[in-house]
Amino acid sequence: MRKVLALVAFAGFLTFGISNVALAQDQPVVDSNAVSEPVEQVVEEAAPVKEVAPVDDNTGGYSFTTELKTRFIEGGAGFMGIVLICLILGLALIIERIVYLNLSTTNTKKLIERIESALASGGVEAAKEVCRNTRGPVASIFYQGLDRSDEGIDMVEKSVVAYGGVQMGLMEKGMSWIGLFIALAPMLGFMGTVIGMIQAFDDIATAGTISATVVASGIKVALLTTVFGLIVAIILQIFYNYLLAKIDSLVNDMEDASISLIDILIKHRSKA
Repeated sequence: MRKVLALVAFAGFLTFGISNVALAQDQPVVDSNAVSEPVEQVVEEAAPVKEVAPVDDNTGGYSFTTELKTRFIEGGAGFMGIVLICLILGLALIIERIVYLNLSTTNTKKLIERIESALASGGVEAAKEVCRNTRGPVASIFYQGLDRSDEGIDMVEKSVVAYGGVQMGLMEKGMSWIGLFIALAPMLGFMGTVIGMIQAFDDIATAGTISATVVASGIKVALLTTVFGLIVAIILQIFYNYLLAKIDSLVNDMEDASISLIDILIKHRSKA
């Protein structure tokens, strides 16, 4: 067995050696002097490589915010600053109203169930304590109605309606100022447009000729102020409509809950 393995290894060694010799014989002999001249010609005839400018990855191509800032600066600090103030003040009022209305939202069904159970177990004082511990305009209206429950159902109804109007006024507080900024922003933009056109005509009168180069700056300022005024008005109008819808929803909940409170008091008095 060892002899067989030795013969196989010897045969493989001979085969490997013969193949290497054959490959070495098949390769042509290259003259170094003959190759040097074509290589030099290829190098001389090669086209020059153009330098590529490095790409700044931080720019990220076109940026909407960068373009917006550029156009804002080109519009001029006069009217653009006033339009920006309208946007800031309007958004501040909107944020304050959103926070207030969200805090005013109450689960009226759960509150009515708690008041009904409190009336059944502890009477009016227990129900008033539930209202004191609950946040929102609905609980405040309930408290005012329960506080006058001993004067009759008619007095409870009048108290609920009167205090409901007070709560509605508190919810609509500041909405008129938001409406003012919505109307003021595009008007300021249009005023900037008129002033820009006047500036363009003044430049034409000064130059004594009508040229695109002369009037371009004035017309650009005119258009930019209008665009930014409309953008501010659109943004504020969207939030304004959201606030109106939120107020309407809360008012409907207040009205439905007030009717439920009167029904509960009538049922409680009939049982008493």
